[in-house]
Amino acid sequence: MTVQVTTVALADLLATARVVALPLVTRFRGIRVREAMLMRGPVGWTEFAPFTEYDDNEASNWLAAAIDYGWNPTPTPLRDRIRVNATVPAVQPHEVAAILSKFPGCRTAKVKVAGGDQTLADDVARVRAVRELLGPEGRIRVDANGGWNIDEAEHALHALAPCDLEYVEQPCASVAELAELRERTAYMDIPIAADESVRRASDPLAVAASGAVDLLVVKAAPLGGIRAALTIVAGAGLPVTVSSALDTSVGLAMGAALAASLPDLPYDCGLGTASLLAADVVKTPLHPIDGCIPTGRVTVDNDLLERYAVAHDRAQWWVARLSRCHALLTTAGGGR
Repeated sequence: MTVQVTTVALADLLATARVVALPLVTRFRGIRVREAMLMRGPVGWTEFAPFTEYDDNEASNWLAAAIDYGWNPTPTPLRDRIRVNATVPAVQPHEVAAILSKFPGCRTAKVKVAGGDQTLADDVARVRAVRELLGPEGRIRVDANGGWNIDEAEHALHALAPCDLEYVEQPCASVAELAELRERTAYMDIPIAADESVRRASDPLAVAASGAVDLLVVKAAPLGGIRAALTIVAGAGLPVTVSSALDTSVGLAMGAALAASLPDLPYDCGLGTASLLAADVVKTPLHPIDGCIPTGRVTVDNDLLERYAVAHDRAQWWVARLSRCHALLTTAGGGR
């Protein structure tokens, strides 16, 4: 029997809720500390960790995902290991080798580009450094997080094309921009992937049907959970890869459960990001081994919860946020 999100009382969520602040190895998405709320449901630990700048409507999807993962069994897995990519933040070229060393055996690297304090020349130098280290057989994808307009994206793809890109993720912010860019650069044969356009859309399937992209990047938490993401993938008719949102190993295990349930998984997944954390909530984090992470749930360590617990006022901020999101889910009738 599947538990609906609205049948889980707020008191049951708060009974085991703990909030942690985990330091990062290097700055990522403009932050050096990742906050997350952990809860223990009947079937295991789960995670509620929308980025702090997200509003309650968007964050409520993350809560639906947390309830689904903590209160419902995961779908039957089709694979017991998930091949993952390395993730290279917007670092200087001389720092790339140290970053890649944290992802042993990974044949694919996703490189962050279009950062606010970075130039295109910086991006090209970083991607070239990755190519040199991975060699000609390595796979490189770049992620702009919607940071370019159409002209900037077209110019950037020309500059980055000699590095032999697997695909470019969310080069522009809007679906209309992605569609125009795809038309302009079709001759370059560089696939375009949608991430933010999918998880922030009121109708994710409309993005797939628009013809604006070649593949989708799906994330379990922002899409409302494993089952919601599987429904989107089934209806999209496009290749997908599964990625994380700088999760703890609990959230990564949720993503791995989604990846393990997909009939087709043509691309390495962005689920190796525990290597970007300088601390975690489990004794054995889901770091890549031979380019893969295992599937299955993880067990949170109470000592680590204590060590990285946030201050009382910050914990109360998360409790208030959880309460507001729970109210939104209840008002929506659980139809997520």
